[in-house]
Amino acid sequence: MLRLYGKHRFLLLMLLPAFVCTFILSYVPLYGILIAFKDYRITGGIWDSPWAGFKHFEMLFTASSNFPRVLRNTVFISVLKLLFVFPASILLALMINELRNGALKRVVQNISYLPHFLSWVILGSVLTEILSPSRGVVNLIIQSLGGKPIYFLADTHWFIAILISSDVWQSIGWGSIVYLAAIAGVDPHMYESAELDGAGRIRQMLSITLPSIMNVVTIMLMLAIGNILNAGFDQIFNLYNFKVMEVADILDTYAYRIGLEQGNYSLSTAVNLFKNVIGLILVIMANKLASRFGHTGLW
Repeated sequence: MLRLYGKHRFLLLMLLPAFVCTFILSYVPLYGILIAFKDYRITGGIWDSPWAGFKHFEMLFTASSNFPRVLRNTVFISVLKLLFVFPASILLALMINELRNGALKRVVQNISYLPHFLSWVILGSVLTEILSPSRGVVNLIIQSLGGKPIYFLADTHWFIAILISSDVWQSIGWGSIVYLAAIAGVDPHMYESAELDGAGRIRQMLSITLPSIMNVVTIMLMLAIGNILNAGFDQIFNLYNFKVMEVADILDTYAYRIGLEQGNYSLSTAVNLFKNVIGLILVIMANKLASRFGHTGLW
């Protein structure tokens, strides 16, 4: 083993800066978890703040009347995104792969990638203008057809649909890159053999393309399951308002309010620690299920 390390010592040295950056930026800040177990005071810092044990977790699960609601909203929104946003990227990758015109394929890819590079501050402003009840193009069309304007972002029945559809718009192109790369690795001779056997394009897609990228789909699905309690803080924070708080308030916005607005950093850290522990458990469970069904796992 030492001989193998010595043989590749220069490659390992090239990895050293990445390891150092990961350690400094990802592992050193983990000591901040202690805030969840202390009555944190800014003046005293983490180490000089008094220990509180599991006090803040008890407050979270017993005294906090908002916690069940925000947890329910988070899971509901995340599950909807898993059902609609996750497969949308796979579907787009399959459709792009079927395009034979190279120029058209590049145009479609560039257009679908573009929203990913815009922050939700910009996208939220665009959506607010498009859906505005007074000057938005959607409501102008509704009124021209004889309908009444709808305040989409202030209506609890419409808000979740806006969240899901806008997330598809923002992430579908970027998410398809991984699947397009996996599709590019499929042996082209398999398609030629299938074509000789009389298989059409749809049959080739279902019988060759999808099974060939299923391991990649499984890995991406496991990562998505691990993020089930991350319902999209940036998106919701830039779109929600007090009229839709009942359905739009999630764990991240709740932690933001009690942490940065109310100054209760210990309770805010407890919320985020709870969220990350549940995410870790879900990833481990998903990995075991994937291995049991014969798919490649994360480890």
